[in-house]
Formats: sequence, structure tokens, C-alpha cells
Amino acid sequence: MAVDQIDRSVVTERPRGVTSSKTVPLGVKTFRTTAKIVGAVYLAGFVVGLVGSGLFQSILGATGASANLPAVAGSSVLLAFGAILWLMAVAGDAAHGVLMFPILRRYDERIAFGYLASRIVDAVFIAVMVLFVFIQIPLASAFVKAAATDALFLQTMSGLFAQGQVYAYDIGMIALGVSGLMLCYTLYRAKLLPRLVAGWGLIGYAILFVGMLSEVMGSGLGLASSIPGGLWETFVGVWLIAKGFSSSGLAQLGKDASQIDPAR
Repeated sequence: MAVDQIDRSVVTERPRGVTSSKTVPLGVKTFRTTAKIVGAVYLAGFVVGLVGSGLFQSILGATGASANLPAVAGSSVLLAFGAILWLMAVAGDAAHGVLMFPILRRYDERIAFGYLASRIVDAVFIAVMVLFVFIQIPLASAFVKAAATDALFLQTMSGLFAQGQVYAYDIGMIALGVSGLMLCYTLYRAKLLPRLVAGWGLIGYAILFVGMLSEVMGSGLGLASSIPGGLWETFVGVWLIAKGFSSSGLAQLGKDASQIDPAR
């Protein structure tokens, strides 16, 4: 057996007369598997996030963050289930950073570490948001048994945690916008996806980043700004499962970034 150090493929000697299939580099095989897993995580995250948000809004109101303790007390199990779904989405956010790190590192190590770090920040703040949701459940339980003076205090505390939930979500989405810009920039330059698809992602995450920054300042544009990026993640999830990363893009990942022709 001889090992080709250039393309890292394994070449096995075969008896004469036996036709061999084309050898596929081991790295390419790995990245094809990674693409399918990343695509599945995108789709799973979209589903659990959508269902979790629906449960939040059905109990906490249109914004998904409320100090309505009587409603929480009446639907605490559903609220907890929605929070658990969001924790699953949090795990998916962190998984994206880990899964894409080896691929992005072949293009630019700084981008790879930046993407991983921003994904972790995203996951941490969304986890904090979920924690604030969970805190509403014991507050609601105490509220229904409390005297009038204690009930007012509990309602005030619930309002503070609800506001903290909103800010934690907004900051998590800002971090997601940053990570998405780094990811789509690399996908565009390295031609891992068609330029039109990668460009859509760049625009979508730029809108998300700006929209969430303005949301922190009270613009009310947070939900609308997340739509282009959310649709992109759904589309790319299906694309990666069906087609994976482009072969020409994977072939270029061993090159220095300065050697990649962006016009090609």
C-alpha cells in the first residue's frame, strides 16, 4: 500500500485485470459527511426553534417574553418543553462551530477560530435566555400561592427576567450574525457553495446583524431581520444534505487564501 502525501488519498495495489474505481481523497469523504451533518443540524435547529418559539408565544404572548405569571402557572409543562427544545437548538449552534472548524481552518485559521468563538457566544446567550424562561416557572408557582404584597414583588421580578430574556436573545442573534458573515464569506471565497447561494447568506446575515443591533435600541425590527437568514439556513440545510460542498471548492482548501482567485 502506498500513501499519496499530496492529496492524502490511499492507493491500494490490486491484481491485474481488476478494474479499480476512482480513488476519492479521504479529506473529501470526510467533508462530504460533514456537509450532510451540518445540513441536518440546520434543519433540526430550524424545526425545534420554530416549535419552541411557538410555545413561548402561545404562553408568554406575541413577543415570547412576558411577566404574565398566571399564564405561566397554567402552562408550565408546555413552557418547560419549549425551553428544552431551545436548549437543543443551543447544542446545534455550538455543533456548527465545531463541525465547520476543520474546513474553515484550511482556508483561514483566524476565520475558523472567529467562527467557533462567535458560535459559542451565540450558544451561551441563547442558553441564558432559556434559563430566564425556566426561572419564570418557580416564580409562577410561588405567585399563585402568594399574598398580595408578595405577588407584586414576584410580578416585578418576573418582568425583570423577561426583559433579561429579550436582551440575551438579541445578543445571541448579534453573535449569530457575526458568525454567519464569517461563514458565508469563506463559502463565497472558497467556492464551497455556488456564489449566488453564499451571497444570499452574506446579505441575510448582514441584515440580521444590523436588525438585531437596532432591536437592542428599541427599533422593533428584530423578527423581520431574521427572516432572510432563517430562510437561507433552511435552504442550505437541504442543499448540503443533497449535494454537499462543491468539489472544486474542496480541492482549493489546501491552498493559501491569497492563491484563490475570487473571480473564478
